[in-house]
Amino acid sequence: MKNSVFLNFLFLLLIKHKSKHIAIFIISIIIVFLSASVLFLSSSLKKEIFQTLENQNDFIIQKINNGKVIDTPTSWIEDFSSINGISKIEQRVYGSYYFMPENVYFTIVGVDLFEEHTNKNIKELLNILNISDFLEQDSMIIGNGIKKLFDKYHYFDSYDFKLFNKDIKNVKIFKDLPKKMNLVANDLIIMDITLAKEILNIKENESSDIVLNVPNDLEKQNIKEQLLLKHSNIRILEKEELKKMYENMFNYKGGIFLILFIVVLFTFVLILYQRYSMISSNDKREIGILKAVGWSIKDIIKLKIMENFLVAFIAFLLGIIISYIFVFILNAPLLKNIFIGFSNIQNDFIISTNIEFSTLFTLFLFFMIPFLSAVLIPVWKIAIIDSTKSMK
Repeated sequence: MKNSVFLNFLFLLLIKHKSKHIAIFIISIIIVFLSASVLFLSSSLKKEIFQTLENQNDFIIQKINNGKVIDTPTSWIEDFSSINGISKIEQRVYGSYYFMPENVYFTIVGVDLFEEHTNKNIKELLNILNISDFLEQDSMIIGNGIKKLFDKYHYFDSYDFKLFNKDIKNVKIFKDLPKKMNLVANDLIIMDITLAKEILNIKENESSDIVLNVPNDLEKQNIKEQLLLKHSNIRILEKEELKKMYENMFNYKGGIFLILFIVVLFTFVLILYQRYSMISSNDKREIGILKAVGWSIKDIIKLKIMENFLVAFIAFLLGIIISYIFVFILNAPLLKNIFIGFSNIQNDFIISTNIEFSTLFTLFLFFMIPFLSAVLIPVWKIAIIDSTKSMK
């Protein structure tokens, strides 16, 4: 059979059977749209977060007292510096500040502006900063979410922080961070490390924790043991552990959607099978005519499979396009909150485009193979109908 005749008849058949395929077509688009949206969003968020984690220090050292994390003495920096194989050791100062009008918490981060080993993520945020102007008076840089709250309560130029001794500390709003940094800096306040200690009630000779790097991966376990020998009342967090924690979180949430996808797809396949198992008199008549003009069973099966493949393939493409628009242009409203959680400050972060084509190909196979498998047996049943009986 000539390919041109076959294709011409195939498209004519699609047009004629459009009312038969429309329900399956719409359901297919919805299934692909939801699945691809979850995959796009998960992939994009994982990329952003893992890029941020990549710039973190290798070890985070926290002081523990009765199972609780407490402030760490800065004198420990000198103790740990004597261990061979350690580099870029420094203190970190951070904590939460309660904003009573909205019942939310801000994250305050203290930065030593003259420390050359400052975290790369913080350095990127501080590229907009003129240090001399910033240090003229007590100043801070605020995230986009905090900027919106301050504007709401008319804190346009400065904000009065309430200290633990009930004094008031007025801090100038130097600049707000761009919206593109909202994923990591929406509820962030960056200020000089000394000022941060004063507001967070951290003593001058203490810090929130101590961070350090170990350039040689082979020495990490040995250095971890030496750190514990120096001070036993510590907890050591490794960068790789943080990565695994976030990866498990994404795998858990993505796994929930995967289970739902499998359940929905299985139900959909059953509906497909039942739908195409119902052989109408028109289908029988079509088969009879095709057999009468010389079509073989193989040609008829090929025709029906190609007809359903085109329906599924077009639905898949439309589902992918709609999910792309939903995630990367409309910014995945509601869905993104399932992954990042409903934070105490509304976070309208921008989702960066990141598409893993291997994942899309896997989704294509998971969708297309069950789809075509569900129609293969009913199509075969139609194809073997005796042409004389089917035309009666």
